Order: sequence, then structure tokens, then C-alpha cells
Amino acid sequence: MTVAAPETNFRTPPANIEAEQALLGAILVNNDAFDRVSDFLKPEHFAEELHRRIYEIAGQLIRAGKLATPVTLKTFLGDIDLGGMTIPQYLARLAAEATTIINAVDYGHAIHDLALRRDLISIGEDVVNTAFDAGVDASPRAQIEEAERKLYAIAETGRYEGGFHRFSEALTSAVDMAARAWERDGGLSGVATGMNDLDRMMGGLQASDMIIVAGRPGMGKTALATNIAFNVARAYRGEAQPDGTHLTVNGGIVGFFSLEMSSEQLATRIIAEQAQVPGYKIRRGDITEAEFHRITHAAREMQSIPFYIDHTGGISIAQLTARARRLKRQRGLDLLVVDYLQLLSGSRARSDNRVQELTEITTGMKALAKELNVPIIALSQLSRQVESRDDKRPQLSDLRESGSIEQDADVVIFVYREEYYLKNKQPREGTPEFMTWQSEMERAHGKAEVIIGKQRHGPTGTVELAFEGEYTRFSDLAQDDHLPAHM
Repeated sequence: MTVAAPETNFRTPPANIEAEQALLGAILVNNDAFDRVSDFLKPEHFAEELHRRIYEIAGQLIRAGKLATPVTLKTFLGDIDLGGMTIPQYLARLAAEATTIINAVDYGHAIHDLALRRDLISIGEDVVNTAFDAGVDASPRAQIEEAERKLYAIAETGRYEGGFHRFSEALTSAVDMAARAWERDGGLSGVATGMNDLDRMMGGLQASDMIIVAGRPGMGKTALATNIAFNVARAYRGEAQPDGTHLTVNGGIVGFFSLEMSSEQLATRIIAEQAQVPGYKIRRGDITEAEFHRITHAAREMQSIPFYIDHTGGISIAQLTARARRLKRQRGLDLLVVDYLQLLSGSRARSDNRVQELTEITTGMKALAKELNVPIIALSQLSRQVESRDDKRPQLSDLRESGSIEQDADVVIFVYREEYYLKNKQPREGTPEFMTWQSEMERAHGKAEVIIGKQRHGPTGTVELAFEGEYTRFSDLAQDDHLPAHM
């Protein structure tokens, strides 16, 4: 019994040779057509090899201030037999059948879009072939990350925007930005943190900035980042646009990478802060009926806010980047928080050079902030040298393991609570030292200093905030010297 060989259907990649010929003809007849498409259309976007060469050589001639015509081009293309047609004949035919310069951009877009589709097919084939032929040491996760990177590169390069704009358009954009800032809480150009004194000093969290929040353990770094992230997500208000996207009018959509705590622990912290019930009581179930009602009310309120948590531990900067891009594309993203930097790994296998690895992480984080055009709050540990000084207020030199943190950061914020250190220095009761200690404790109780050690676009200085330790909650400090501003 003979088995018939299965039929193989060969599919040719999508291309439009006629569109390529029409555009090249338009360029050869009127070189201005090249200027209309050259900012987004590259030689590699043409499906036909000869068309790539014609477009590339025509571009070189035009950029050199020379004419690109069938006569000037033929000497650069050599002798090729095109099925009985010579190069000069083919160029003359392109020019004779040229489209008008008015249609050049539309043909350019058609060629560009088909090139993207061919790239997608190529990536799909690579994914299939690599998965079939993967070696022993090849990780599926690495393959996924590589595929995501290629897809995102196509998505970001496949745009026609760019080039010069009229000044009147720039003015309109500037006025629109001012209007959006005016509509935001506190009239800020950036995303409001929900803490007025901090916002006044920073102007909110600015898009594409990397903001480092650093401190020794127990100072409240995570609490401050969590408070800010929740305030931003709770204030979120978006408006649907005609193209189906959503424009953020106030607050923002928040992504939170919790590398140290689970999502449940993080949620417990936020519930404790919002319901004003100590976290340890929630974990033990040692709560009153009134406290339980406050917790359920806070939980109901939190159901609808755009706050997304990823609590995968030990991820690399490449994985973090891929997941942040995905969140931005699928849900939107206005603020990213990473808790904390030292728990990330570099993309390569763990090396002995931790400084070099951290440099890669901070450089990648800053590049991600610019790429996604969102502020990134990254938490960082401080070195122990802080503990050996009498004045334990942190300084830029205390940033642990790498000068790249200070170099790549747009803003560096230190969290310092004097109360934490004073608690551990309690003298014996009844001594004069105890009286002094007690008065110092009263002065420092419930207060935290947020020290802005570096800010590219604004002043440095210290902001005092209220800190309620049992609820891990930061808020504005009620101060006598906060008088109404003069009109």
C-alpha cells in the first residue's frame, strides 16, 4: 500500500512589487518624493533586492545634492539581466509608469507595513524553530524574553511620526500640557504623590525620571513607596480618546514590582494604612468589629483602583523590562515602582563583579523610564557606614555598591527617622540623661525626614512628614509655620 505524499502549501511572504515600482518611479521623476518618505522608509523595507539598491543609491545621490534619474542611476547598478530587460530599460519603465508625488507617502506606508508583516512572520518562524531545536542549556524563559524584545522593537520602530512640526503645533502641545497640569491635583506638571510638601519640592513625579528612594532597614522606604503608589492609583481618572486609548487626566496606573514581599503582604500593608488598623493585628485576626468594618470598606474601595503587583522574586532587569512593556501595552502605565534594586539580577549569569551588575541594572532602569515615558521609583539599600557616624542622616556617598545609582538617577531621596535610632539608646530611668532622651523622643516622635539629596530639575533639601509606625503610613505634617500664601 502506497501512501500519497502530503501536499505542501508554500506561502509567499506578503509584498507589493507594484507599489514599490510606483514609488521608485515617482522618486526618479521628482526627487522631492524621496524627502516625503525617507524619514520612515528604509532600503530594507523593500521586498525586491533590486528595489532596495535603487532606493539606497537614489537616496545617496539626493543627499549629496545630485539628481537621481534613470540616467544617473544606471552606472551604479551594473549589468543585470531582468528577463530580457536591461537595467536602463527597467529604470526608464519605472519612470514612465510613475505615480504622482501626491501618492508617494501612501505607497511608502504600504511598503513599510508589508515589511513589518514580513518581520512578524520571521520572528514567528524563529520562535518555532528555536523551540524545536533548543539545546540542553537553552531556557524557554530566555527565548520568550528575546521574542518579546524583538516584537517590542518592531512596535516602537513601526511608527510614521517624527520630523519637523510647526511652532504653532508645539505651542498647542505646551498649552495642553499646562491645562492637564492645572487639572491635576495641586496643579503639578508631574504625577502627584499625595503628599503636598513633597510635591511642592519636586513638582510631582516627572515622566521619564528615575527616582531612587534609599534608606537603612527600618526607615520606611517600602512604606513611603507604597503610600505614594497607592495615592497615585487611587487618584486615577482617565478619559477615553477617539482612537480607543485612554488619556490619564489625574493620578495614574501603577505597576509595583515587589521583589521582597508577596502581593498578600503588600496588600495587608496598604489595608493597614487605609483602614488605620495595625498590620500585626490583621495578621493575627486580633481585631474588633469596628476595625473589621473599616478593613472591608478599605478593601472594597481598593478593588477598583488600577494598581498591579508583580511579586516574582529574583528576576533579571531584562525580565522586569519585558513585563513593564507588556503592562504598558495591555493596561497602560503612569508610574512604576521597584522594591528594591539590590534584589534584581543582571541579564548575564551572576558574576563576581556586583558593581558592574548593578551598573547594568540602573542603566537599564533609566533607559526603561525614558522608553515608557513614565517615572520609575526604585528603592535602594544604604551601606552600613551610616551606622558608624554620629549624625546618621544619609548622604549620596552612602548609596550601596555602585556610583551608577547616583549617576543614573534623576532624583535621590533618603528616608530618615531619628525616632528609630533614639529608641535603641534609652538610658536608665531617673538619670539626667533619661530626661534629655525623653524630650528628644517627644520632639522626634511620629516624624520622618525625606531628604532630597539630588534633583536634576529642582532644589535639594529636607521635607518633614508625619509617620505612623503601626499603620506604616506617611502623610503631611501639620505645622504651625504653614501659613496661607500672600495674594
